[in-house]
Amino acid sequence: MEHQQSPDKIRQVAMDFDNAVKNQNRELILSSFADDCEIELLGIKLTGKEGATRWTNWLYQHLAEVEFLPVTIMVEGNTFFEEFVVKARLHNGTRIHSKQAEVLIYDNYKVKSLRLYFDRLDFADSVTKGFISKAIVKQLIKMTLKGLQGQ
Repeated sequence: MEHQQSPDKIRQVAMDFDNAVKNQNRELILSSFADDCEIELLGIKLTGKEGATRWTNWLYQHLAEVEFLPVTIMVEGNTFFEEFVVKARLHNGTRIHSKQAEVLIYDNYKVKSLRLYFDRLDFADSVTKGFISKAIVKQLIKMTLKGLQGQ
């Protein structure tokens, strides 16, 4: 059952959540989620605290450092929307710069639903090793942009 929630408080708990992710505070991250939460990213849906734990473990398995630079933030009803830039460093030292968006739905100021949208090619180009792998990723990027850049 959804509760009436203050947009200002939703904005604050969302910023606290981002800070917890940046600071790798797993306990605070997990406590931000409702017991029956859903997380969607990359075509996968994770559910409940187990899913939130899997998402958190996955995130830090790849990222040594992460910072969020907000571009647009909107709150309407129980929904928080943010377009942002991720600046991150992988464990191997590789730097990532990725424009992303997230939609968080809150119930009683807990994340009931988190949907993340980003282009996985932002990461593929940075993590591929070897000439052939890098050439394939560059070709994929080029193919996805064909017709958009006046070529």
